[in-house]
Amino acid sequence: MVITETQTTIFEFTGNNLCLDFCNTINDRRVNAQELLTGYDRLLLWGQEAHILTEEEVQRLDKEAKKHKREAERVLQQALELREAIFRLFLASIQDTSPEAVDLETFNSALTRALSHNVIIPQEHGFGWAWLPKEDALDSMLWPAVRAAADLLTSEELEDVRVCASDNCSWLFMDTSKNHTRRWCDMKSCGNRAKARKHYNQKKQAS
Repeated sequence: MVITETQTTIFEFTGNNLCLDFCNTINDRRVNAQELLTGYDRLLLWGQEAHILTEEEVQRLDKEAKKHKREAERVLQQALELREAIFRLFLASIQDTSPEAVDLETFNSALTRALSHNVIIPQEHGFGWAWLPKEDALDSMLWPAVRAAADLLTSEELEDVRVCASDNCSWLFMDTSKNHTRRWCDMKSCGNRAKARKHYNQKKQAS
């Protein structure tokens, strides 16, 4: 599955951070969860929409996945487990509770693998980070998300991570608003629904 110019994107990127957008690949996590990563092809599509994978890389990995179906299924399951571990680590920070050891173990295992593909290269002015050639690594779209999570978890910006105030959403986002009062993952969706619900309840009470 490859995005063309005429297709609309499937995934939303409102978290203001790659790792939070990765966590947000499931809708209504609290009630009637709707999984968006329903197959390895969807994981590839997310990688492309997140600008991690090029069209050529998606096509190559798709061919590799079809030749090694069990491995592709294992990577998908790994991605789902990793996503939920990352989500719970951020939620623990938001709620000021201790993270679960199993989540740290899951994340650190993925981090070790991701960093083994991360190298320093010379740039025009100094040095910078780069990823080793992905070649046929079926989990390559996860590496930047894991690195982004590690950077955010260890930065001062961790205090700006929020969870959507909607009763059933639970999407994560960086609160970059001036007064740090943002409550919704997206005002156009959860925010408008909350406003409509509040208006309905007020109108019902008045009548």
